[in-house]
Amino acid sequence: MSRSIVLHGPKGRLALRLDRRTLVVTLLLALVLAASAFLALCQGSYPTAPGEVLEALLFPAHSDIALIVHEIRLPRVLLTVMVGASLAVAGLILQGLVRNPLASPDVIGITGGASVAAVLFLILGGASLGEAWLPVMAMGGAALVALIIIALAWQRGVTPARLVLIGIGIAAALGAVTMLMIVLSPDTTAMQAYVWLTGSLYAAQWREVVGMLPWVAICLPLALSQARQLDVLALGDDMATGLGSAVQGSRLVLLLLSVALAGSAVAFAGGLSFIGLIAPHIARRLVARSFTGLMPVTALIGALILLYADLIGRTLFLPRDLPAGIFVAGIGAPFLVYLLYRWR
Repeated sequence: MSRSIVLHGPKGRLALRLDRRTLVVTLLLALVLAASAFLALCQGSYPTAPGEVLEALLFPAHSDIALIVHEIRLPRVLLTVMVGASLAVAGLILQGLVRNPLASPDVIGITGGASVAAVLFLILGGASLGEAWLPVMAMGGAALVALIIIALAWQRGVTPARLVLIGIGIAAALGAVTMLMIVLSPDTTAMQAYVWLTGSLYAAQWREVVGMLPWVAICLPLALSQARQLDVLALGDDMATGLGSAVQGSRLVLLLLSVALAGSAVAFAGGLSFIGLIAPHIARRLVARSFTGLMPVTALIGALILLYADLIGRTLFLPRDLPAGIFVAGIGAPFLVYLLYRWR
């Protein structure tokens, strides 16, 4: 019996080969994520029984907690899942592009660009224009920094080493600029900016879900369709060129997908870090190292990490609602030290 399953797209234009183990792990993780999301809907400052939550979801007109479930908890859970999956896949793409297991959206400055733009927006009184403009500014900052990195790294193409070195330098500079703006800003603005930088899903509403959904619905399938290019690029530029791959074109498309996923996630959830670093490594321990199989598993793991980080932050420290970024960093920082020790 074959250990692989081949999925064909319309008219045979797209074919994905999945290992059976990868398919089983993906389905199990999807079930775990669904169960975890339902658990998150049951928990909060007003814990509710599973039966009541199910009634609120299916028959809201007959439920006393329909408002809590539909307007407070459900948007937060959906946004958490989308943001976690987007950051995880963005990290996986970057690790494949630069062929470095320590790469993440933080490394090349994507998160830093979004943070600088968002903090500048808050300091200049942009909140008076409406909070809906904050994600727009953050995504614009992420895109601008990505263009700057590509321009500085371009020299008859973009090489992984040049990309990551320039990205590290720009990320460090952007971090310094962000801290300087916070220090020089009024206390109220500084606190608001600091909470956003920590990464919080507090008071998530349907407009954030609707705003994030197109990015996930478009970029994640596109990233999956480009997964085979990551496998080819992993062989090295010379081998990839010999196999007929347009190396620079593929690298640019994948980088733009990573920017779109990470930028949109940071725009709607704040400066979350480490998910793009942790999730791909966990996925590699569960399934084969083919990017076609790694991508959906990584997305599910990223969603689970952020979902439980947010659940802990809003339930274990009541009446306080702590930012999810605190708990992600609490896991991610020791994990990074472990990786550095392991590959010393």
